Parts: sequence; structure tokens; C-alpha cells
Amino acid sequence: MRDLSRSDPLLPGTAPQDATTPDGGSSTGPQNVTPPAGGPEAGAAGGLAGLGVSQGRAAGPVIRMAGPPALPEPRPVTDAAAEAATVARALEAVAADLDRRAAAARPATRSAAGGGEAAEILEALAMMAEDPMLLEEAERRARDGADAAHALDAAFAQHRDALAGLGGYLAERAADLDDLKHRAVAFALGLPMPGLPAPGHPYVLVAEDLSPADTAGLGPDVLALVTERGGPTSHTAILARGRGLPAVVACAGVMDLPDGTVIGVDGGTGEVTTGLSEERAAEIVAGDRAERARLAASGGPGRTADGHPVKLLLNIGSAKDLRPGAEGVGLFRTEFLFLDRTGAPSFEEQVAAYAEVFGQAESVIVRTLDAGTDKPLPFLGLPEEPNPALGVRGLRVDRVLPDVLDTQLDAIAEAARATGTQAWVMAPMVTTVAEASGFARRARERGIAKVGAMVEVPAAALRAGALLREVDFLSIGTNDLAQYTFAADRQHSALADLLDPRQPALLQLIGMCARAGREAGKPVGVCGEAAGDPLLAPLLAGLGVTSLSMAPVCVPAVREALAGLTLEECRRRAEAAVG
Repeated sequence: MRDLSRSDPLLPGTAPQDATTPDGGSSTGPQNVTPPAGGPEAGAAGGLAGLGVSQGRAAGPVIRMAGPPALPEPRPVTDAAAEAATVARALEAVAADLDRRAAAARPATRSAAGGGEAAEILEALAMMAEDPMLLEEAERRARDGADAAHALDAAFAQHRDALAGLGGYLAERAADLDDLKHRAVAFALGLPMPGLPAPGHPYVLVAEDLSPADTAGLGPDVLALVTERGGPTSHTAILARGRGLPAVVACAGVMDLPDGTVIGVDGGTGEVTTGLSEERAAEIVAGDRAERARLAASGGPGRTADGHPVKLLLNIGSAKDLRPGAEGVGLFRTEFLFLDRTGAPSFEEQVAAYAEVFGQAESVIVRTLDAGTDKPLPFLGLPEEPNPALGVRGLRVDRVLPDVLDTQLDAIAEAARATGTQAWVMAPMVTTVAEASGFARRARERGIAKVGAMVEVPAAALRAGALLREVDFLSIGTNDLAQYTFAADRQHSALADLLDPRQPALLQLIGMCARAGREAGKPVGVCGEAAGDPLLAPLLAGLGVTSLSMAPVCVPAVREALAGLTLEECRRRAEAAVG
């Protein structure tokens, strides 16, 4: 069952502010993605509206996520040492549970969708539960007379406030601490750790928000996700896309639906239809199943209807994430190798990990370590900053720890030599021409043939032509580029419309980069979440982007979206969207 409305570059309910209509006319005004806070937004068929973040359709009964365990009144403590011991056991149990989930999520074969990314997120959460400063604070409160549950609650609250005050990526992670707190408190109270419902039948999971641990642990009985909070680049959105699970976030009023209500979910348009009959629900499910089967049977390189090539590439974290059907790897995130470590991985470890990917993929673009004070890794030892999102992150880490990049570039070059491949390497968070030039020089000194820069800040987009005089290609990270362009927190559901990749200002910056690439005769790709959106892919092709890198499950739908339009049609739609 094909939704013909998906051919429109802008959809009702999801058009960003200042957007133009598909025919190039002006929209009637701001159209917020999130409906008013007063309750459900009624549509013609009855329903709600949110932000569609993972393509596909599903229908089934609503099951709402249960809330966290209630914290009882403080109780008198007669053995402070026993309470402190309970605190330690609770945090150990949470970390062990997350490690078990990570091991189960790690794909055993290349055909398992989304497992590698889910495992990495669970491992990172386990590290947070094992934070010695968190344990020390909770134990101190227990020794001062608090019972274990309240000692944990207070310690987590203190750490949460500290993270939230830092802003940026660390503020996003503050919400993760809430989930860890609920699990630890439940253990201390002798209750089961909170988690996903298990009704014994397929269902649509509805929640205020989902923690990364819960999203990563979703089973096959979950048909779709709908949350009241969240944004297009949240963990919920990213993991749902990786699994091919329809998902809608920032959907006000959805938690008011009673359990058992049969709803339809369109992860492309963000529409949530209520009051469905069983027959209509069955039609939606059957139509989606047939559509997925048809798309899965497709193949071949990315092409517009008139044969213009647009490479379709994969975003991966390791060799286990590789899948057939794409034309290479457009984003090899190397952070996975650096997680859960007190010391940097050795040169030999890095060579082995990179060579494993190089030996299995047609072409690979490696992103050097994307970490810093916004995404702290213990071995880096970077000091806290008042605003990590605007601090030492990405390539800027090289300013204080140049050995980290030197070792990584050496390992990439050696892995390429060992496998007989041509390595493509790019640096994250490039801001100036001088940064691009310095990175390119160091990479080429090691024999790396193709060197690129990521465009994640407006300064880089505005100077795209100058950057391309220093490097061989550009790759646009739309997630961060949107965040910095609109000064909007990626996790703030009330600002989700500002992070919509169809925002004209964002498309204009992408178009500037693509035009600079065309003039220089060098490729410019997109590797942010926008690249995997079949509604947006034709617009990006029309702007002049030469490749799109995405989660493996997104490739078939994007391939078809491009094949349905000529390059000229893509250009007209892009012009209308930019205005």
C-alpha cells in the first residue's frame, strides 16, 4: 500500500517555519510539528499529530509504558554500612543488566539489523552506572543516615543537575541518568527493574519518552513507537530507524489514549490515527508488509529516473553493522573502539578493527574519533567545561591531545595498506580552513589518499569552497548542522520543528556546500539522519548532493524515491523547498 502523499517534499503538519509549499508558493505561516499542549489534535479521521522519525506504517493496540517505581517515605536506618552495601549492589546490578543486554543486542551475523548501535548505547549506559563518583556520593549519603533508595535518588539527582547545567550533549545524557536511577532505586526496594511491557501479543508502545536502554531492548512484539517527547535525532529515533520500526515522537496527547485503543502509526508523516476498526488495522499491517517486501526485492545503485547517480552508502559502527545492498560505507564511526576504556586502544587494536571493515566493504569513509567534553571518554581526561557543545569536541580534541589523532591516522593508513584498499578519512567538527588544511596535511603525510571534512557548523558551510581547496570531499552532518544553525537542543521536543531537516535555512546551507563541490569537481555527501529519509532524498539530490549515507534499513526506500523522479524534477522540488 503506497502513500502517494509521500511524493510531496513538504507534508501537512511537518512543514517548518518559513517553508514554501510544493508548488513554490508561500505557506500560510508557522506550522508546528508538535500540536498544542491542550490535548489531542483532531484530524478528519480522528487522531494525533507528531514528528515522524522512522518510516513505515503499523497498526495495533496501544500499551502504555508504566512509570518509574514510587519512592516511599524515608525510613529509619539502624545499619548505615548495610545501606551503603545495598547502594553498591544496586549500581552493580544495573551495570550488569545493561552489559547483558548489550551482549544480547550485539549482532552475531551481518543480517541482524540495528544491533551494533544498540549494543554500543547500552555499553555507554553501563559505564554511567559504574561511575565511581556516583557510587561515592550515594555511599556517603547512606553512611550519613539515608536509606539506600533515598541515597541513590539524591546522588543521581545531584549528578543529573550537574550534567543538565553543562548543556549540549551532556544535557541530553541527563535524561539517561533518570532511567538508571529508576532501575537502581527499584533494586534497592526489592522491586523488579522497570522496563518494557510484556502483554503477550503485538502492540504499539506508547510512552512519555523512552530511555536508550528500553529502546535498545525492544522485542519483535513491538509494532511501532509513539512518544510524547523526543526529537528527530534522539536515541529513540536513531534506534527505531536502525530497526526499521515506524516511530513518531513529540506527539502531544498520546499518553491520554487508554490501553487497548487500536491506532495506526505513520512514521513518515507523523500521523497517529485513532479509533481504527480491526479490519482497517489489518489492512494497514498487510499493506506495510507488502511494501517492505517489495522494497527489499529491489537492488542496484542509487539513480534518478533519468540515470543521474547518487551513491547510497551505509552508516556503521563496526564490521558487524555491514549489510548488502549499498555501494559502500559513507560514515564509519570509530567511537565504538574507544568506549568503556580507561586507556586508548593500541595501534594494533585499531589496525585490526579498521582492516576488518576495509576487507568487507567496496569503499569506506572513516570518521576520526568524534568525542570530547560533550561526549566524554574517560581516557581523554578532559576537564569539565561550562558549555561542552561549544567546547573541545571532534577535531578540537587534537588541540590538547594530538597523539590520539596521530595514532588513529597511522592505524587507518596501515589497515588500508594491509588490505590493499584506498582509505577515505574525514575529520568531525571542522570549523576553519586552517583546521581542514592541517588535518589534510597530516593524513596525506601518512599516505592516505582521500581526505575530507565534515560540515557540522554554519561556519564550515559558509566557507565550503575554501575548504574544498584543501580537502578532497565534504560530508554534511545534518544533525549537528541543524542544532547549531537554529540554536536548538536536539532533545527538546518543543523545538522539534526547528530541527526538521526540511527547514529552508538548513537546505540552503546544504545547497551551498553542494554548489561548491560541483564547482570544484569534488563530491559532497550527507551522512546525517536526513540522508535516510525517502521524502528528503530527492530534495538533497536536487540540491546537488552526490551521496547519501544512512542506516542499512533505509536504503531500499531511498533508492526507490530517487528512481521515481528525474534530476530536473528533484531540482524543482529543492528550489520550492528552499524558497
